[in-house]
Amino acid sequence: MNRLITTFKNIFAIDELRSRILNTLLFITAFRLGSAIVLPGVDPQKLNLNPQGLLGLLDTFLGGAFSKASIFALGIMPYISASIAIQLLTLALPYFQKMQKEGESGRKRLNQITRILTIGVTAVQAITYVRTTIPQEALLIDRGLFTISSLFVLTAGTIFCMWLGERITDKGIGNGISMIIMIGIVSRLPGAIIGEQQSRGSGGILIFVLEIVALYFVVMGAVVLTQAVRRIPIQYAKQVIGNKVVGGQRQYLPLKLNAAGVMPIIFAQALMFIPTYVAGLFAEKSDFAAGVQNAFQSYTTWQYNVLFALLIIIFTFFYTAISVNPVQIADDMKRSGGFIPGVKPGLQTSEYIGTVLDRITLPGAVMLAIVAILPAIANLLGMTSGFAQFFGGTSLLIMVGVVLDTLQQVESYLLMRRYEGLMKSGRVQGRTSSETVAA
Repeated sequence: MNRLITTFKNIFAIDELRSRILNTLLFITAFRLGSAIVLPGVDPQKLNLNPQGLLGLLDTFLGGAFSKASIFALGIMPYISASIAIQLLTLALPYFQKMQKEGESGRKRLNQITRILTIGVTAVQAITYVRTTIPQEALLIDRGLFTISSLFVLTAGTIFCMWLGERITDKGIGNGISMIIMIGIVSRLPGAIIGEQQSRGSGGILIFVLEIVALYFVVMGAVVLTQAVRRIPIQYAKQVIGNKVVGGQRQYLPLKLNAAGVMPIIFAQALMFIPTYVAGLFAEKSDFAAGVQNAFQSYTTWQYNVLFALLIIIFTFFYTAISVNPVQIADDMKRSGGFIPGVKPGLQTSEYIGTVLDRITLPGAVMLAIVAILPAIANLLGMTSGFAQFFGGTSLLIMVGVVLDTLQQVESYLLMRRYEGLMKSGRVQGRTSSETVAA
């Protein structure tokens, strides 16, 4: 306890770190206040939204703002959609590839294109949201006027959330976009814990404690999945520059066990409505189609979870393949004078890295699929759906990843000022940690 108190004193003793923490809290407070403001023209008492599937996942990311018809009902998600689209275009089109290689100026142009695309995505999603989600009985004004006003309000809300995320990145701690999503998820945790405890009653205290213990071990497993890396040794050749000999040291290329992050779960979740939709078209004429529709309407059925897990494994390999390029890594190593001991530079190096990546991606994909279906298992074991969502899936991985990134930022400030780090056992490594470790 004394060491914990000392660590907090050291954190707030650093002026820049203290300022960044306070700025982050201020921006988070502004986001949470905005999430509680209902769209003009909506009667919140008549709203009875209970989004399921992908919309339920979106509502979790936004801390309930989607189901409350808040001015932040779309939150930061249109910006994320635009960012993913630009990332895929960068991999597919030479124009965007050239822009990405232009350094800081190219990055600024890509960011500007992303912002413009965000406005377009938000406008489309805003119209869809107000016309398909908000019931007529909850409106206090004409539907047409409400649609037009909400289009501007929701677009402005998304732009403001995007601005908050950028300010948290520049003036606060960690990745602001991820921080906003994490805060939306964490905001539902106290209510989920209280709801689970009330459902167990006074006679189920022991079961509730066991559930909390199980949640602790699940979180630790998610930490292991997020931080696990396979380190490939790299030897750099010695070079004589002037009168000095440089290079010759050994470093490591860290390949993450889960290089795809949470994207496979998001992609798979987005496709899980297709079986229910297609089967619903033929449900009245076919008993088989009706059975398929019933099997995929709930996320707790074994058919749903088997297909969900298979899609996650497939998307993990796909996203890893487009995000990690062994050929480019091998070329960069060759230009900098680095090589893997026992492997020839060039083609053989890229093949070796690709083989290692395939071998570690399979167990990583299986572990990711297990984490994704844990909420369904928890729900089948009797937990409330709100509390079960924190036992896995995208929510858990995002929370773990953002917390690790934030701890890494704080520890870097402590070590720069020669204070003791946060952990006795070693350095904190976040999702974005890609530094090499010298031998």
